[in-house]
Amino acid sequence: MFWLTKAASTALGEAVSDFSIRALPPVVAVVLGFVLFVGALVLQLTRRRYIPEVYWLTVAAVGVFGTMAADVVHVVIGLPYAVSTALYAVALATIFVAWSRVERTLSVHEVTTTRRELFYWAAVVGTFAMGTALGDFTAVGLGLGYLPSIGLFAGLILVPALGYRYLRWNGVFAFWFAYVLTRPVGASVADWLGKPVEEGGVGVGSGWVSLGFAAIMVGLVGAMRLRNHTRAPKP
Repeated sequence: MFWLTKAASTALGEAVSDFSIRALPPVVAVVLGFVLFVGALVLQLTRRRYIPEVYWLTVAAVGVFGTMAADVVHVVIGLPYAVSTALYAVALATIFVAWSRVERTLSVHEVTTTRRELFYWAAVVGTFAMGTALGDFTAVGLGLGYLPSIGLFAGLILVPALGYRYLRWNGVFAFWFAYVLTRPVGASVADWLGKPVEEGGVGVGSGWVSLGFAAIMVGLVGAMRLRNHTRAPKP
């Protein structure tokens, strides 16, 4: 359930970002994306327990803003996708190193303090930005196209799953390996569905793709809420 919702959030972030930048002046869209991200993050950080709706709203907001951050570096500054991917990879590695040295753990099961949660969300933002740049690099920079990119990253995401299941890989390493790869998978799906046919997409449109994945996320989060309720101990 977690991985399905995470993949849906990455596709949603990509589609909403593409739609908003086309529907609004780019500067306005980026500012609104940042405001949404900050508002959702503050809401999440002030909760004292895990609330599915708040957590996944924050993930979705990170998806939108992380996509915009990656796109701005390419479109506005003009950095090639390969360079922006490398820069975000270095930034993400820096976050992980700092987190590990300060807290002595990268496990999401041990995010029990505000400082650890800040490291966690910094890492999430980094994964979204790097994953977006990586997906664009394979689809556009290398010329693979969106559909082959989906197949490529869907295959790669099996590596940590199989490594953890059969080769006894470290669980924390396998988790973050897979977490990074969900971003280019979801982004490639959203681009393939939303982009015009002449650009290698299906031509559904980013607006409709946004609505579709928003509905999927609402359904998945609702299922989580229902499952948690049915599993709660009786008084």
